[in-house]
Amino acid sequence: MSKKQLDTVLVNAGRSKKYTQGSVNSVIQRASSLVFETVEAKKQATRNRAKGELFYGRRGTLTHFSLQEAMCELEGGAGCALFPCGAAAIANTILAFVEQGDHVLMTNSAYEPSQDFCTKILAKLGVTTDWFDPLIGAGIADLIQPNTKVVFLESPGSVTMEVHDVPAIVSAVRHVAPDAIIMIDNTWAAGVLFKALEFDIDISIQAATKYLIGHSDAMIGTAVSNARCWDQLRENAYLMGQMVDADTAYMTSRGLRTLGVRLRQHHESSLKIAEWLAEHPQVERVNHPALPGSKGHEYWKRDFTGSSGLFSFVLKKRLNDSELTAYLDNFTLFSMAYSWGGFESLILPTQPEQLADIRPNGKPDFSGTLIRLHIGLENVDDLLVDLSAGFERIV
Repeated sequence: MSKKQLDTVLVNAGRSKKYTQGSVNSVIQRASSLVFETVEAKKQATRNRAKGELFYGRRGTLTHFSLQEAMCELEGGAGCALFPCGAAAIANTILAFVEQGDHVLMTNSAYEPSQDFCTKILAKLGVTTDWFDPLIGAGIADLIQPNTKVVFLESPGSVTMEVHDVPAIVSAVRHVAPDAIIMIDNTWAAGVLFKALEFDIDISIQAATKYLIGHSDAMIGTAVSNARCWDQLRENAYLMGQMVDADTAYMTSRGLRTLGVRLRQHHESSLKIAEWLAEHPQVERVNHPALPGSKGHEYWKRDFTGSSGLFSFVLKKRLNDSELTAYLDNFTLFSMAYSWGGFESLILPTQPEQLADIRPNGKPDFSGTLIRLHIGLENVDDLLVDLSAGFERIV
């Protein structure tokens, strides 16, 4: 049988009869206690509690197993751990593999809470962290220490959208520290536009709150692991009490069914707007991985199969407080909100000095105000009208 295309896999993943039980979608099984009819049934459940057997609510129900199976099929993993949000997925996945005296290498373009976890939590546990430039490539070998246990990637990077040369990084790490665990925050690619495990990354993490949910109405994190890391990740996540409720797991599975068509629209609309912004006289540069000239574009073109809707651009000038207020307070289609990945378009500013505060060992190479956009599913021409009006407010 030929390999199925992504859209077909998205529609069918995790929908075997044991999970749907005659319906189209997986069942919603809400449970803490799961009842055993016999002593032998209890023994059977205990023996197979880590292998998809109903045992106790914290291990999961049919609803959770359906989603986990779907994620493994989509990302090529041996197992998928579920968490209450993306930050929990990142924190607990790192925690599963480090102990006192270990060393973590993390890209300095990572999501700010990922950095804060290292500096504010891991540091208290005796785990040190160093930071690397997202475009370091094979040069990462020079930063690896004898006690380096985790190398943490995020591609594209948060806010400034640099794309790693993942094959070069992975090859260097495997050569110098073959036992190190390589993880990636793969949220921007929704786990499907960049197949992390196919690049010999051990664990692909997502804030599934974003594109998998797709409607900005629930929070969940996922970590899809290869075989060598799965047992350790699974048991550590379980011991830390990490889980999600059945309804959120169901909504995530439902979100998968439209993920392909949504991502294509996010790609098309965001790239059209990025190209328009690149020609705008008030714009210094556009950070969109699919746009030539964006940092790491050549790696995106080589390694990714599409883009999502999140990118940023830098204005030629730094807006003062009154200009920024006039600019942001009067959009009609772009809302100010944290997160992204839903059907709606969003906008947030970052001043260069604010970025400097959250970018370890990395000084911003721009002086104007950075604007991060998430391009939703609205008509792209209407969004361009809204953005044009915004520029008129800051002439």
